[in-house]
Amino acid sequence: MRQAIEGTRGAVRAALAAAMAGWTAACVALAASADERPNVLVMLADDVGPEVLGCYGGQSYPTPRLDRLAAEGLRCEQASVMPMCHPTRICLLTGQYPFRLGNPAWGSFPRDREGQTLAHVLRRAGYATCAAGKWQLALLQDDPDQPRRMGFDAFCLHAWHEGPWYYRPRIWQNGRLREDVADRYGPDVIDEFLRAFLERHRDERFFAYYAPHLCHDETNDLPEPAPYGPLGRYETYAERVAQLDARVGRMLDALETLGLRERTLVLFLADNGTPARFLASHRDGQYVYQPFASRRHGREVRGGKGTLAEAGVRAPWIVRWPGKVAAGQVSDALTDVSDVLPTLAEVAGAALPEGVRLDGRPLLDAEGRVAAQRRWVFAEHRGQKHVRNRRWKLYGDGRLFDLEADAGEERPLPVDDPSPAAIAAR
Repeated sequence: MRQAIEGTRGAVRAALAAAMAGWTAACVALAASADERPNVLVMLADDVGPEVLGCYGGQSYPTPRLDRLAAEGLRCEQASVMPMCHPTRICLLTGQYPFRLGNPAWGSFPRDREGQTLAHVLRRAGYATCAAGKWQLALLQDDPDQPRRMGFDAFCLHAWHEGPWYYRPRIWQNGRLREDVADRYGPDVIDEFLRAFLERHRDERFFAYYAPHLCHDETNDLPEPAPYGPLGRYETYAERVAQLDARVGRMLDALETLGLRERTLVLFLADNGTPARFLASHRDGQYVYQPFASRRHGREVRGGKGTLAEAGVRAPWIVRWPGKVAAGQVSDALTDVSDVLPTLAEVAGAALPEGVRLDGRPLLDAEGRVAAQRRWVFAEHRGQKHVRNRRWKLYGDGRLFDLEADAGEERPLPVDDPSPAAIAAR
């Protein structure tokens, strides 16, 4: 009997040991799988159409670091955003088109949706989160803690329309107004904060949302014009492009120095197309603007910011994910800014917000492959809207354009003819 009992006990112990070994192996496998999840750095430039970047055929501005970033990853040729900055930021952070949220008033964000942002999605998946740069979703002097409610553990943000952005900047950090930056260049302050965040969290998973004001004009709605810097005028658009490219490069260098390059997915995109003029100076209380154009593939390109024309809604979109996304790829997959949230949730293994109808779809799967392509993209602005695929573009007022034959959208097709009517209906 005793032998039988001891035998039974031995069998139980063996079974428990086997179970523990299996459980431990599963935990190790799970940890290894979790370790493969990338850090995420999203860089959202301001007022930069694809014609600005050399890797997209731009010829007016040297952009060596952005071109190198594209060469090291995936460059998307069919990426769209909203034609202005505020709705693009709402769409990026929610995965929804602005009309789904009632088209929030300029400079605001729905209070009841603050817990369902991209930052919360990744934070719940174990990511440390930060935001650095332009905010524009509240007046921070009235609501300095809004970024924290929206899921950002740490933040250093230019106060939207509260003060200068570039020289003598007004900057809020973690809910407090910085009092030590009166003699600083705003982008330097933002970059220092972000690099410090990367260093603090180098051994953790992190999501960093980097939204420099570059290449936007200085703010133009203060009681007194914002101060000039050492140039004795505002920077030109070309000078701001050079600043943007250099700062993207420095952030990529920081990842390299910290040993984070191979473990970090970098997404670079812009919030809308290039403007048609830039703020050059002020004189006798009046602002002085100068028109400009860029060259792309040997042709002059006028900026389309603020319009639903392709020059207003097409944006650069570059993804670098070492070990997952092969270098030198070019994709013609249709994608728009609503795809950012589901894409990053997919690669991070994060759960999507519950009870929310997302408009976006993952551009990439968890292995870095371009996912099933969507059939159309959408944009809206001030009550107008359009939907397009690679060739056809249909506006909400019924205008239909063949972008292959009429890239400038000068000749709407007669939708009372059978063939265009069928295309519009489809």
